[in-house]
Amino acid sequence: LTGKPSLPVSTARNLMGTKWTLPNCVSVCPPSGLRKSNPSNITSTGAAAMTNTENVKKPAKTPRVDMPCQPAAVRAHNFKEVALGYSLEQAQLEASRCLQCKNPRCRQGCPVEVRIPEFIAQVVKGDIAEAYRILKSTNSLPAVCGRVCPQENQCEGKCILGVKGEPVAIGRLERFVADNAMHDPCVGVSDNDACAVTNPDLKVACIGSGPSSITVAGYLAARGIKVTVFEALHEAGGVLIYGIPAFRLPKDVVAAELDGLRQNNVEFRTNWVGGRT
Repeated sequence: LTGKPSLPVSTARNLMGTKWTLPNCVSVCPPSGLRKSNPSNITSTGAAAMTNTENVKKPAKTPRVDMPCQPAAVRAHNFKEVALGYSLEQAQLEASRCLQCKNPRCRQGCPVEVRIPEFIAQVVKGDIAEAYRILKSTNSLPAVCGRVCPQENQCEGKCILGVKGEPVAIGRLERFVADNAMHDPCVGVSDNDACAVTNPDLKVACIGSGPSSITVAGYLAARGIKVTVFEALHEAGGVLIYGIPAFRLPKDVVAAELDGLRQNNVEFRTNWVGGRT
């Protein structure tokens, strides 16, 4: 020991019989607790420094980015969408929280297995067009799903960050990408991101114009198949129009999805009842 130790001491002998004077903390420490076995290298100051962790700073964790919303006093007087959506800066900050897990549990929790880490990585880079293409490769209605899917029980419910904190806001990022990308009905759906020429000899009819029919119509139309959608009510959209209030899912969001299908030669016939009446 160098100097006078401030700790209680005890004595011990090594294999050669040399007598050592040790602080009690060293004498009771397990063999694996110290890397150096020569007590002459251990001082009272050094021992105290090894146990002092007060000055060790952990890296700060980025908190989940809150969704901008209409103030309560304002939204009480309208039926507009409550959530206003992320800006690019907010989306990139939230996307940067993703750990890019090697085995993403979030994707396992998604019913259509959206390639979540991949599209989030593109948001961080600011490549919204590529993020949209990745989303559309497995999800035909990202603007809708980003708003109304129960992410807290599906993708976000599986996010590893949610174990001890808040999960990545996957649904909000999905909505941001869908709202800010150029909407091409064939991007991510067809093999080469281009709509095929419609083959007049191939025809498919879809009964009803809800989410499942819209998905089928978009998938087939991108491959050159003529699709006609028959809807019993006066407006297409099914539960997206009649079952979800506008402050949660604005009607213009659904209308944009339907317009994209019309641009790809999907025909909608309203006030048509399918089957025997």
